[in-house]
Amino acid sequence: MGEAKRRKAALGEEYGKESKIFPWLPISKSQGEQFVKWTTRGAWAGIGLMAVLWLTVRLIGPAFGWWQVN
Repeated sequence: MGEAKRRKAALGEEYGKESKIFPWLPISKSQGEQFVKWTTRGAWAGIGLMAVLWLTVRLIGPAFGWWQVN
């Protein structure tokens, strides 16, 4: 008997199903990995937008306010 058949006999109906992160949490490991991937991508997008906003305020903003000094 091969290892796969032995594992299938031991697990019964749970064989082939994805394992969960925690038994009480209805999220599989692949769903958790996908969540981490998307949140990391979103965080980098936020960092990029913040850098663009900072450059806009720092470099372009003073050009519109030069006539208001004293």
